[in-house]
Amino acid sequence: MSIQTEILTKIKQYNTIIIHRHKRPDPDAIGSQMGLASILKASFPGKTILCAGKNFDSFKWLGTADDISDDQYKDALVIVVDTANQPRVDDDRYTKGKALIKIDHHPNDDQFGDLMWVMPEASSTSELIFDFFDMFRSELTLPDDGARVLYAGIVGDTGRFMYPSTSAHTFEVAAKLADFNFSPSDVNQKEDEIDLPLARLSAYAYENLQILDSGAAYLVLSNKVLEPFKLGDESTASIVPLPGRIKEVVSWAIFVEQKEGDYRIRLRSKGPAINELAKQYGGGGHPLASGAVVDNEDQIKTFIHDLDNLVKNSK
Repeated sequence: MSIQTEILTKIKQYNTIIIHRHKRPDPDAIGSQMGLASILKASFPGKTILCAGKNFDSFKWLGTADDISDDQYKDALVIVVDTANQPRVDDDRYTKGKALIKIDHHPNDDQFGDLMWVMPEASSTSELIFDFFDMFRSELTLPDDGARVLYAGIVGDTGRFMYPSTSAHTFEVAAKLADFNFSPSDVNQKEDEIDLPLARLSAYAYENLQILDSGAAYLVLSNKVLEPFKLGDESTASIVPLPGRIKEVVSWAIFVEQKEGDYRIRLRSKGPAINELAKQYGGGGHPLASGAVVDNEDQIKTFIHDLDNLVKNSK
């Protein structure tokens, strides 16, 4: 029995299904969560399908999470999508259900759940959710809006189909999704647009990005720097790809100060694998897209030194 068949069998056994995704979500996290919820609601109208997590104004166009009581977890199946490790799951109650399933496309360093479907070679978890529907088309229904949010998740995690994780299968899935009744160009434009504060932050990023001789680059966004832009931490995700457009930049780190005073690191690369470096700082992710955390400015300096050496040694 395939893992997909096991997952569908488990879904059929439960009347309440609660879907979680990772903290500080991106389009793939919300797209895969809302897309799966859309499939399950349409396919099993008698079941209660709920989405957990914090809501963000910038992602309301993809859907909103539900208010869920503790009691609803007692006899529920919990599905965690697009989340590599347990500390990143949004809402700690994901362990309170009767059974737990993990569906993800990150390296499976933290193996959790009664069932795990993890495919690091996939472009996105949204791609996997479509594959799940496609495998069981005779039993499952994908509404047009579910197709829209899955397409948005793929667009987001492939960087508009520019990242190496984009495969021939990714284009095949995108083409199948485009056959549904929504506008792919509207989704593309929505993901590409920025407001004026973010445009000004983008200008600041290009002006203040530090590029080392090795090709390693970094930008530190302290709370003091961010305050005039009136942007939340989730908004800074939009500037992460910007250094990659610069020819001289090979790998880069963007440090974003959190309310607690530590710094979240958004780490990207055009070639050298950076996920092992991220693991050294309590993070992880893909070889070319990872995240981590440092406690203070001294650790920022150490991290930059390590990133510089990594890029140098890769040559």
